[in-house]
Amino acid sequence: MATNLKICEVAEDVVEMIKKFRFRKVKNIAAIVLKIDKASQKIILDEEYEDIQISDLVEELPPQQPRYICLSYVINHPDGRVSYPLIFIFLSPQGCHPEQQMMYAGSKSTIAKGFPKVLELRSVDEFTDEAIKGLF
Repeated sequence: MATNLKICEVAEDVVEMIKKFRFRKVKNIAAIVLKIDKASQKIILDEEYEDIQISDLVEELPPQQPRYICLSYVINHPDGRVSYPLIFIFLSPQGCHPEQQMMYAGSKSTIAKGFPKVLELRSVDEFTDEAIKGLF
């Protein structure tokens, strides 16, 4: 029952942005970072990144606040193939405000649906290339 809990709505511009993100043609690592606006109870855009390395993205994230990250990643397979999977990352650092954690956890399923891979992290330090590759 908790997986169907919906606390916050997704802003319409974010819905459109994610649709476009899914069908992007550029072949690099990109991310859309989303946050919850407490006043409006909506999931909104925090930042958008194009052609960024995971280590650089980690430096941009707040260490004590939850975030949703829509990630288009690049995987070079041993057989020479290259794939560009879409990954939803729920970052909920330990030590953040319990009310914030609850809002983000309760709204996660609303935004994560449609992503083939989901990664939940409890610290920005866990957000690494190795953690992402571990999904595959």
